[in-house]
Amino acid sequence: MKLLYITNGIKGAAGLERVLAIKANYLVDFLDYEVHILVLNHNDAPVFYEFSSKIMLHDISVFGNPFQYLKKYILGIKNVVNKIQPDIISVCDDGLKGFFIPMLFKKSFNIIYERHASVNLNFNSNNLNFIQIISNNIKYRLMRYCSQKFDKFIVLTPENKQEWNSNNLKVIPNPLSFYPEESSSLTSKKIIVVGSHNYNKGYDLLLQSWTEVVSKHPDWKLEIYGNIDESKIYLKLALDLNLNNSVTFLEPVLNIDQKYLEASIMAMSSRSEGFGMVLIEAMACGVPCVSFDCPCGPSAIIKNNEDGFLIENGNTEAFAKKLIELIENNEKRKLMGHAAKENVQRFLPEIVMLQWDLLFKELAK
Repeated sequence: MKLLYITNGIKGAAGLERVLAIKANYLVDFLDYEVHILVLNHNDAPVFYEFSSKIMLHDISVFGNPFQYLKKYILGIKNVVNKIQPDIISVCDDGLKGFFIPMLFKKSFNIIYERHASVNLNFNSNNLNFIQIISNNIKYRLMRYCSQKFDKFIVLTPENKQEWNSNNLKVIPNPLSFYPEESSSLTSKKIIVVGSHNYNKGYDLLLQSWTEVVSKHPDWKLEIYGNIDESKIYLKLALDLNLNNSVTFLEPVLNIDQKYLEASIMAMSSRSEGFGMVLIEAMACGVPCVSFDCPCGPSAIIKNNEDGFLIENGNTEAFAKKLIELIENNEKRKLMGHAAKENVQRFLPEIVMLQWDLLFKELAK
């Protein structure tokens, strides 16, 4: 079966790229699919995650003003599709343009959409003006309308389904990136955070919570892995809060599993998520998680009070309290870590990719 993924790019270190690598590699290496990936302006750039040599990459060049860009985008996609003649197209683009792809073809193939972000992402900003709010609302309405044009619209959690008005919805979670045999000893005085520096990740909230934590436990450290923004706003905030001795900001690393295994707690302070890959990755390493119960994802992953804690979204005091509870209670930390390792097995690739295989085969009939 020929499968074509359409996405913006695969060279970054974000969750979408990681998930696409896991799925595409599994499909070609274990399920004998012919997989193609269409990307924009790749220009032979190195990729952060490893993609199988069996996967065929198609790079289209798009540039110019919005009209020129869109024209090149449409023409490039049509050329690749006509060349490949795929059985199924899967659109992985959380922007607006990807929603119009079904309208480009009088198709003899199926087109699905994979939504990797909560709609809340479009409205999570600390500086949106009135015009931007109106614009985002119009985009959301367009997205909801266009979502009905796909043969299947895939979301990551049951909670995500509530954001869309369509009868073609199906829930398939993200697969695990790794599941090491070993687990963290949970003895290091280290809390790990993973994610790029942006308002949606809530690092301002995290640092507020951390001031309370470190005042009681100054020997504990917070390590944040992720692409640092140009303005370095959170590095400056940590400095302003006198946290520079207990907080370390680090660039993304490919062997993030080793960093989880060296940590005792995982913290996620996001204002919204599409899923929360970092949660299942930490849990696979036997690390309990403390996360805001944001839309959408954490509540579909964490079993509250069993393998981690779900905190009222934005409640920094409660967030700090649960971090302190896990720091001070070694037995609870270890029990939760063990439960996390067990419970997260439902996201193993061989389980999740079976759902994708069944979907593709049903659509191709």
